[in-house]
Amino acid sequence: MGKIFYLTLGWCAVALGLLGVILPVLPTTPFLLIAAFAFGNSSPRARAWLIDHAHFGPAIRDWEERGAISRRAKTLAVSMMALVFVISLILGAPWWVLLLQASLMGAGAAFVLTRPD
Repeated sequence: MGKIFYLTLGWCAVALGLLGVILPVLPTTPFLLIAAFAFGNSSPRARAWLIDHAHFGPAIRDWEERGAISRRAKTLAVSMMALVFVISLILGAPWWVLLLQASLMGAGAAFVLTRPD
């Protein structure tokens, strides 16, 4: 795929990651990891900016070097999953939606919790 595609993907992922800072139901880090990958295939300068960023860089470096997720990020991720499930219960979501949410978020939580700190 072309350099323009990866550059566009990278900046779209950064935009979604920035939205995730504001919206608790949208994860930030996965989008920034996608951006780092895309910039690695298109723009060394943009990748360096992202990796050296004071707020976003440490999480990306931890993931790339050790596959690690910080304890704070784990707590936040699992808490948000639980909150979304509780809201779904309160709003009276159908049983199949609750089952699907529990299955998918349970798998996501298990993945997050089994990564090194």
